[in-house]
Amino acid sequence: MAFEGLSEKLNSVFKKLRSRGRLTEGDVKEALREVRLALLEADVNFKVVKDFCAQVSERAVGAGVFESLSPAQTIVKIVHEELTALMGTMAQPLKLGNRPPAVILICGLQGAGKTTHAANLGGLLKKQGHRPLLAACDVYRPAAVDQLKVTAGRHGLPVYDEGQGDPVKIAVNAVGHARKHGNDVLLIDTAGRLHIDETLMDELRRIISATSPSEILLTVDAMTGQDAVTTAAAFHQSLSLTGLILTKLDGDARGGAALSVRAVTGLPIRYAGVGEKTGSIELFHPERMASRILGMGDVLTLIEKAEQTLDEKKAAELEKKLRQASFTLTDFLEQMAQLKGMGSVQDVLGMLPGIDKKALAGASVDENAMKRTEAIILSMTPSERDNPAVLNHSRKRRIAAGSGTRVEELNRLLKQFEAMKLMMKQMTGKLPGGKMPKGTRGRGGLFPGMM
Repeated sequence: MAFEGLSEKLNSVFKKLRSRGRLTEGDVKEALREVRLALLEADVNFKVVKDFCAQVSERAVGAGVFESLSPAQTIVKIVHEELTALMGTMAQPLKLGNRPPAVILICGLQGAGKTTHAANLGGLLKKQGHRPLLAACDVYRPAAVDQLKVTAGRHGLPVYDEGQGDPVKIAVNAVGHARKHGNDVLLIDTAGRLHIDETLMDELRRIISATSPSEILLTVDAMTGQDAVTTAAAFHQSLSLTGLILTKLDGDARGGAALSVRAVTGLPIRYAGVGEKTGSIELFHPERMASRILGMGDVLTLIEKAEQTLDEKKAAELEKKLRQASFTLTDFLEQMAQLKGMGSVQDVLGMLPGIDKKALAGASVDENAMKRTEAIILSMTPSERDNPAVLNHSRKRRIAAGSGTRVEELNRLLKQFEAMKLMMKQMTGKLPGGKMPKGTRGRGGLFPGMM
């Protein structure tokens, strides 16, 4: 995550405060000095840091803080609230209006993830019940149209294109096409440049004038730090943007752009891009992001990911199989696929409150083990997956050779699988009505672990 370094430094500051019990004004000033340095090292805009620390200081040295039962926790609460305010206070979804098609123009510099996130945003809107259409108006970059078609195809979304034509004309024709075919949202993927120039801005202004978009969103690469803030300010001055998509927040950059761009430009961060995979986009929640930065976890986002990824029908079928002790390796494989759909195990664990990020970084969550497990099961025949008892030594050697693993790894997987089946059978037998535990029902989340 982009804020890993900042999160570690802030938690170190607050740990010192908690260890001192009663606080003095000097303690708070020293802590804020360290917070200021941590924010500057995270590439947060200098003026933003100055204003942020002044606001926290004003609240922290106010009446009642030092007399409270837990002053350190009170200061953490103040920092959390100010971080949330810095990033926009609350989530701000798209404003699509009442007259379809709602036009959303996506712009940005090359390399910021514009085309990928145009398709991912379309996929997200499709899940919400809309019928999006994407318009390929990047007619200059080689293979840009093909890239949009491929990424849109992963979401089952249609793309309107006219090849290497006039971008303004293509955009206008796309609006008519969307209206004719019942698409209620049109996402226009525009051309980018390696740098901001007047030619780019003029073309974008002409598309905006011709299509009257309800949203003009700029994709900003979080890994470019203060350059992202400068880029956003320049685009906003020329185009009157309505919001931002902050991409690559899953990277290892310092993350200062997310904390600076809202304060500098006044624009809301609408969405966060958390990877290049299909569906790697989420509504930006300032409060949840502040919680992640301060190591408080993000359970709400984790639950939403589970609800979007995990199949309720399959979860009910799985519950029935576990009660009847008929859970197979095929079911196990499906559970792995659903878990992988939620993102990396490291990221999922990072959303849990109370997880020590430093310990997590050194915990070596072996996702390659999941791949080996998947390869082993896929190397079995359907009948072998349903009845592992038929696996004699020659079959095991064939499966190990087919999956590029060793027989010992296969034996370990089978042993873990049988232990998991026994454990789940015991759990369902002890619960009233043989029902699954509350925390596992309806989520499809019954994954026994990793090798």
